[in-house]
Amino acid sequence: MRTVTIDLPETAFAALRKAPDEFVREMRIAAAVKWYEVGELSQGKAAEIAGLSRAEFIRALSRFKVSVFQYDAEELAEELAGEN
Repeated sequence: MRTVTIDLPETAFAALRKAPDEFVREMRIAAAVKWYEVGELSQGKAAEIAGLSRAEFIRALSRFKVSVFQYDAEELAEELAGEN
């Protein structure tokens, strides 16, 4: 595993009312959820980056109100058309 150092203002931790280690964990999850949401990562890779199991990542998606299913309008129309 690689370590990355990020400089953050002290006020960042207070903003979310989290200790630095909790803040970092939440930041990893939030980044992975967003990258999954915009289609940059698969669910499995996003879970790995978040440091969560796949089931835990799915719960995180729910917490962030992100759908487990990642279809754009065109993909959804194609999927539905294929069922007829």
